[in-house]
Amino acid sequence: MASDSSPVPVPGTTGTVTTAVPARLDRLPWSRWHWMIVIGLGTVWILDGLEVTIVGNVAGRLAEEGSGLDITAAQVTGVAAALYVAGACSGALFFGWLTDRYGRKRLFMVTLVVYLGATAMTALSFESWWFFLFRFLTGFGIGGEYAAINSAIDELIPSLYRGRVDLIINGSYWLGAIGGALLSVVMLDTDIFPKDLGWRLSFALGVVLGLVVLLVRRHVPESPRWQFIHGRSEEAEELVTSVEQRIEREKGERLPPPAGEITVHQRKSIGFGLIATTVFGRYPRRAFLGLSLFIGQAFLYNAITFGFGTILTTFFDVPTGNTGYYFAVIAAGNFLGPLLLGKLFDTLGRRIMISSTYLLSGMLLFGTAWLFDRGSLTATTMTACWCVVLFFASAGASSAYLTVSEVFPMETRAMAIAFFYALGTAAGGISGPLIFADLTASGVVGDTALAFRIGAALMCAAGIVAVFLAVKAERRSLEDIAEPLSVTKAAPADSR
Repeated sequence: MASDSSPVPVPGTTGTVTTAVPARLDRLPWSRWHWMIVIGLGTVWILDGLEVTIVGNVAGRLAEEGSGLDITAAQVTGVAAALYVAGACSGALFFGWLTDRYGRKRLFMVTLVVYLGATAMTALSFESWWFFLFRFLTGFGIGGEYAAINSAIDELIPSLYRGRVDLIINGSYWLGAIGGALLSVVMLDTDIFPKDLGWRLSFALGVVLGLVVLLVRRHVPESPRWQFIHGRSEEAEELVTSVEQRIEREKGERLPPPAGEITVHQRKSIGFGLIATTVFGRYPRRAFLGLSLFIGQAFLYNAITFGFGTILTTFFDVPTGNTGYYFAVIAAGNFLGPLLLGKLFDTLGRRIMISSTYLLSGMLLFGTAWLFDRGSLTATTMTACWCVVLFFASAGASSAYLTVSEVFPMETRAMAIAFFYALGTAAGGISGPLIFADLTASGVVGDTALAFRIGAALMCAAGIVAVFLAVKAERRSLEDIAEPLSVTKAAPADSR
């Protein structure tokens, strides 16, 4: 979609700078420094997976007499899950705006501290309202993490590896899910821990792991791309120079010269009005693509995986203490999807991989719903079906975060991630758990199969949108995919 090619007005301008920082970052070979970025930033998804899985698996235990809380399983997988997602949506918007204004590093430290504090308070829950409150605040911290970290990852990782790294990091959520599932088996064993203690220790362990992540994350630098736009070009140059020198020593050879330079008007901040005009005015098709991808994956994951333990106990009579074994298998399939398919997003390309993973997972989910509805599945075969469905769905869901973090201008990146995450997740993640909790609580097979079909339909619809609107972003610099608003000569926008 064409737009006015004249320069965009820049409020709060601090000067003009010409820099090769983006090209210098993109031409770096993979190194130990990049591994430090992946470990420091990617581990929060493991914590998120641990958190959500523990809640899903302890739902039945919390509802039992003697748990220490007066709460039902439906309230845990419905109300508490919806509040967690509502908190994540709110946190993404709030911290997303702060991330674009005050920097990636400052905010990905703050959001982790919020998460840790709220998780610790969840472990101390003594009434249902307390549990609900701190589920919301835990989500608030996690939502902020999504915005701050995805923007930092894409701005620090070379374009050659950006797709696979982003997918694997987002997919690492499922490593946490495996840990949470197996941890719940131990913590829910009443021969080891009393009913009112085991689930509390599960949350406490999440806090301990989060503190370790906090220590590692201190060494992750600010994004040089954010620095040179926000009046800190000298810091950006010094940081990139130090990284180049470190990598040259590691590889034992000189780096090739960067491909080019960019000249920008520096700014201190950007308003919501300009963000909205940019995202929806200059890039309407990209906006529709991002919204479609997020709604599809959010409904599937937030509506169905939150209640998987309840499905096993309700329809297959699996004891509450054993649901973790089944979920660990599903979580493994989820992680293997991004791990094994991630490289193809950089080689075969975004369009074919995003559309195919969404469409395949949707069609396979329709098949699972059909088998479940006719009574052809056991707990084991149901788990096997879900493992296959989510192998593809996980890669597709991770690509939603990759898409919205790379197809909009640098100045709007964190806020764009936050907006599409919040809107898509609110549509599928708040209404989904509430609806799904009622459907599974009814004990009627047809009701649960209906929820599966709705999730499948939305995934297929998003896949069709990706066929036509996905952006050819593989191996391209972020500045080439979406020119920064601060560039001195703005090119006409390409809404595709």
